[in-house]
Parts: sequence; structure tokens; C-alpha cells
Amino acid sequence: MSAVRFCYQTIEFDKTDIHLRTLRDKQQYFDKDNIAENLGISSATWPLFGVVWPSSIVLANYMLNYDFANKRILEIGCGIGLVSLLLNNKHADISATDMHPEAEDYLVENTNLNNGRVIPFERATWNELDTKLGKFDLVIGSDLLYEKENVNYLADFIDNHTKSNSNVVIVDPGRGNHASFIKKMVNLGYSHNQSKTKDTSYLEKPYSGQILEYKRLENST
Repeated sequence: MSAVRFCYQTIEFDKTDIHLRTLRDKQQYFDKDNIAENLGISSATWPLFGVVWPSSIVLANYMLNYDFANKRILEIGCGIGLVSLLLNNKHADISATDMHPEAEDYLVENTNLNNGRVIPFERATWNELDTKLGKFDLVIGSDLLYEKENVNYLADFIDNHTKSNSNVVIVDPGRGNHASFIKKMVNLGYSHNQSKTKDTSYLEKPYSGQILEYKRLENST
């Protein structure tokens, strides 16, 4: 087993540049002390946190025009941390979480590359409801609905970390599990709105995903 190789890149958002150190490609793998394996992360899925996915770029662009002033924000499944880094650059109150054991180190490295403030981070799986993260006004995430068995865990995790009258924004590329996620969120007391992504000319390839938005009703539990 050898150390991974990196790639350095800059992604532009209007007049803002976000600098990233990512994995060179999805073939990289270095699981020191088998920490990831013990968490159920295979060698095939290990690198997925460390590259930039189209849905995260879509979410980042969506957040550019979102009213996040005076909101405490949590990015779930932050991966390489692109959206958190952009919001941090915009002086938003952003925290991040991911289950991957390397995610925090990469987030710290990329925060330093962008001369940003420290982004609060906690490593947690979605079936861990008792975290130290607290509750948020806005919960965001991208490409989270990739495993059917995790849909309920994700919805419960979100519900456990939202305040009354909070909002949730999930960008989904069309994984096929959004219908069951919508049903779960509505049953938990959230309103639902679904829309197609608009202009995604900033991506290298056509994108046919959608934006799932939820609002937690004040009287929901």
C-alpha cells in the first residue's frame, strides 16, 4: 500500500475562486490502520469522498444566490468540502460532517489553501443521532441518496439536527431513491418542493439532476 497522489485545482464561482487539493483520481486508496474498512468503507468506495462530484458544484452554485444570512448551516456528507469552503468564504456560519475518516484532514488542508476560518467538523454516520453538532437553520447536502438502505437514516439524521422552521436543500443527480426519501421527510413533518436544475453550463457534461427542498413546520416534532 502506497500513499495517495493528489490533484490541485481551482473552481470558479462568479468572482470567487475556491482552491482544492483532491485525490488525483478514483483509483487512489490508503486506509491506514484499516480505520475505513472497520467503518464499512471498502477499497472501491474509499476514494469517493476525495474527488469533486457534479452535484456538489450544482449545490455550491445554488448557494451563491441563497439567503443564508444569520443562519447556522450544516453540510452533510461534505466529502472534499467544496460547498462548505465556498460558504466559509462568504462568511456563512457553516459546519460540516462526513463519515469518512480522512474527510476532516482534507477539509482542514483546503480551508488553509483558501485562507479561511476553521470550519467546525464532526465525523459521524447517519445512524448516529447523538452527535455534538447541535441544531441548524439550514441543512444541505449533495448526492446523498445513493443507497436505499440509508434513506431512513439520512432523514432521521437531518430531522435530529434541524431547528423549528428550518430548511433543507439536497441536490440529487437522479439516484432513484428520492421518492422514498421524500415520503419519509413528509412523514416527519416537512413540506416538500422539487425542481429541475436550471443552467448548468458551468459543468463539463449535461446534468439532469434535481433540487429537493424541505421546510420543517413549526409544530413538527
